[in-house]
Amino acid sequence: MLRPGRLLIPATERLFRHIEGDAEWRTAVEAVARRGPVVYVLRNVSAVDYLALEHLTHRMDLPRIGFVNDLPAPFAPQNGTSGLEPAEQLRETVAAGHSAALFVKRAPTRTSTTRRGRSEGATLLESLLALQAAGGEREIMMMPQTFVWGGRSERLGWSLVDTIFGPADFPGELRQAAQFLANRGKCQLRAGEPLSLREFLQRQGSDQPTPALLRQLTYALLRKVERERRTIVGPARKAPDRLREEVVQSPKLQKVIRELAGPGEGRALLTDKARTILKAMQTIPDPETARGFELVAETVLEHVFAGFDIDREGLERLRQVCGDGAVILLPSHRSHVDYLLISCLLLRNSIQIPAIAAGENLSFFPAGPLLRRGGAFFIRRRVRGDRLYAAVLNAYLRRLVRDGHMIEFFLEGGRSRTGKLLPPKLGLLNMIVAAALSLNSHRIFFQPVSIGYERLMEEGAYARELSGQKKEKENAAALLGIRRVLTDRWGRVNVQFGQPFELSELRDAAGFSRGSDVTPTGRRAIVKRLAHQVMNEVNRVTAITPGALVALVLLSYGRRGVGYRDLVAHCRRLLKMMLRLGARATPSAVRRDSDELREGGIREVLKLYVKGGLVEQHVPGDTLTSERRKRAALYTGTDVIFTVPNAKRLRLDLAKNPIIHWLVDRALIAVGLLCRPQPGEDSRPDQGPAIENDTLRTRVLSLSRLFKYEFMYRVDAPFDEIFDEVLGDMVDCGELSVQDGRVGFGPGHDGLAGSAWLTFHATLIRNFIEAYRIAARSLAGLVKRPMDRKDLLTRALRTGERMFLEGELERSEAVCRPVIDNALSSFCDQGYVQQDDGTLALAESFRSDDAVQAIEMRVTAYLRRTGEDEPWA
Repeated sequence: MLRPGRLLIPATERLFRHIEGDAEWRTAVEAVARRGPVVYVLRNVSAVDYLALEHLTHRMDLPRIGFVNDLPAPFAPQNGTSGLEPAEQLRETVAAGHSAALFVKRAPTRTSTTRRGRSEGATLLESLLALQAAGGEREIMMMPQTFVWGGRSERLGWSLVDTIFGPADFPGELRQAAQFLANRGKCQLRAGEPLSLREFLQRQGSDQPTPALLRQLTYALLRKVERERRTIVGPARKAPDRLREEVVQSPKLQKVIRELAGPGEGRALLTDKARTILKAMQTIPDPETARGFELVAETVLEHVFAGFDIDREGLERLRQVCGDGAVILLPSHRSHVDYLLISCLLLRNSIQIPAIAAGENLSFFPAGPLLRRGGAFFIRRRVRGDRLYAAVLNAYLRRLVRDGHMIEFFLEGGRSRTGKLLPPKLGLLNMIVAAALSLNSHRIFFQPVSIGYERLMEEGAYARELSGQKKEKENAAALLGIRRVLTDRWGRVNVQFGQPFELSELRDAAGFSRGSDVTPTGRRAIVKRLAHQVMNEVNRVTAITPGALVALVLLSYGRRGVGYRDLVAHCRRLLKMMLRLGARATPSAVRRDSDELREGGIREVLKLYVKGGLVEQHVPGDTLTSERRKRAALYTGTDVIFTVPNAKRLRLDLAKNPIIHWLVDRALIAVGLLCRPQPGEDSRPDQGPAIENDTLRTRVLSLSRLFKYEFMYRVDAPFDEIFDEVLGDMVDCGELSVQDGRVGFGPGHDGLAGSAWLTFHATLIRNFIEAYRIAARSLAGLVKRPMDRKDLLTRALRTGERMFLEGELERSEAVCRPVIDNALSSFCDQGYVQQDDGTLALAESFRSDDAVQAIEMRVTAYLRRTGEDEPWA
């Protein structure tokens, strides 16, 4: 009978029934068991771990455990080998085809002189190697196992509790029992990569268990076990004051302090100042606080969101790289919810808590102290000009990377107010790369993450900011106002993981071999390349959602409203196209058995938008003057019409923009084909456009330069190569045709003519062109005198409102502060405007009303009026 003593059977059934069975773990054990007897390898002796493992194997009907070492007799399996020495018991058990549990490290005793972790059971491993070397049809499979109860990492330094009850990573019997009773519902079990003893012997070229071979095997097994443990709990925790001293005494920081202090007593003062800076900055992660956050956050998130779509393959890939080295998480940043979402996701999936870079604006009481214990460290938005602060931050990041902590920060710097990715901010990334390059023996991975929402909790605040209102400062009063947010519904959330980038590969690609020094110029090149690769990877894995599809169609439709049938039909066309281009789609957007549009997802998001006031529906029986009696429930008949109120277009634009990058290349070509001819270009024929390929190429290049601050273009190929690739694809699918070197409309596809597809693509970026026209019109204020940039932006927003109300603009969302600001930056690059310390002035050649009007006309030439008589569908 391969069970623990009879008296323990009922107890184990009751005590361990709360441990969740992991289907992946069971599948892994079954796969290994088909190759041969399974020897479960655990790090240190623990009766609790053994009983939990025995319970799981019994409950999941897996091969039973017939041997365990170093536990008292009541725990030993009753298998008829009890009269033999442990090595012989193990040999007999495995030879009979049964499983075994092997604790590699023995716990130290008060009377033992053996150092902790130095007694690894070499005799038992030697017996297994000898058995495998003796031959046999089946392999002996060593399967590392890690049980973590409560997720606490080892704490370095002296502790009275650790002294009496044993440290967290090597607990005594009392601490084991206490950890189990406190966390039995939170047991985290991970299986490491299995090791075949037959393959191990073959790789070593030996058939005898020599001492050197035993040491190699022990190291390999312990490394696999520790890899899984560190993935869950992270590196050993240090006392906050100990970590501060390590950072403050780092040679590079001390060098800066010496240079700043000069002769005299200033060095001690600056060292104390560095400690003060670091104390305000550093995180003090606490597993209990993190678990409390997880409980509260999950409750809140599950209340306000309809569901979560998680990239499970990407999450498992992240778990693998966590075991291989230090990980830098680089998520997109559209909401404050990003912090909670990532931390909850990692905790729920048994991955260590990251150290999260947060702005000092979030350190207010009471949120600051809680966030600090949940993993946040607080840094200034701007560190330029404060050399001591920059040196302290640099030293702190270097210590986190060296110790193996996962670090999370937002490469965009702040939250995107438009839904599109912001250009990367390189300051923090440069510090981390510099720290990582100095650690040649460490593997460092940069992990892109895309977080998508169907509605943003901050959409109201963002819309006000986009319209020109001042950003409200985060404080306790704002925190209390969250109750209003929690009463609304915000749709589904999705998290997608891109392919991680390893720093050593980037270093090799830059021409620097391992061990060689990277020059500052080389480091900047690596940082810039990494930043753009990460942002492109985030865009690549950003998933198509029903909310984004609906917003994209509603905002680009040429008529006042769109019928339900036309809306669904074009969502289906768009989804098909973007999937063909390589986009991902969330489960709510596609059917389970195919890549076809899930119409239920469209209905759900329409209901969400109608209830949130972003979209209005007009149903049969309602007129423009009667009360809207039937709009309380979503009407899904084929004759319902959906419209977007002008005041809500900016909010809906936040849902559209995350996926617009999939079609920007097509949109630029469409605008270049449909726009009015530029000065010096041939006029297009009356019967539809048909222009020279080179002319179109020139127009698109000019457009891409104009919008360089607006869209994130591909960086994997030069412009001409990308242009030819996109143009060829549009020809292949029927949107364009090319005859005798001239480009025109194609026959179309999926029920739309080529002209309709081109009109649709052009309308996708119309609001951006109109915003740049607003910016150009506002330059008239610079003819008489230079202006502060902020004042000019305020003037531009007023100008844009007037232009929209007077009918010069079609899109109310064109009156958008960040887009107009990008336009001013682009005009500086174009040579129209000069900037000096925040003050803008027209270049001398454009310092007249006629010249400013010519700038506006150049932008206006890219607009083709899409009135009621020419919708794209």
